[in-house]
Amino acid sequence: MDSLWALSAALYVAGVTWGLIVIDARPAARIGLALLWPIGPLAFALTLTVLLAASLIAYPAIGVSVVVAVCVMWWALT
Repeated sequence: MDSLWALSAALYVAGVTWGLIVIDARPAARIGLALLWPIGPLAFALTLTVLLAASLIAYPAIGVSVVVAVCVMWWALT
């Protein structure tokens, strides 16, 4: 578990360093973007979640099939 944290910290520090060196912006923007770069994958996952939820409402056939699949899985696992 400690090696996972060490790898995560090393990856974060590498990303911050890369962001400080490569980004063509003012120093304040460089520091802000370098420190906040890990939020990108979280924003991607959130966007996909919202799109999936919207598709369940916009396309009723998909919504019904997802509800049926969840009910069958719940029934099978209990």
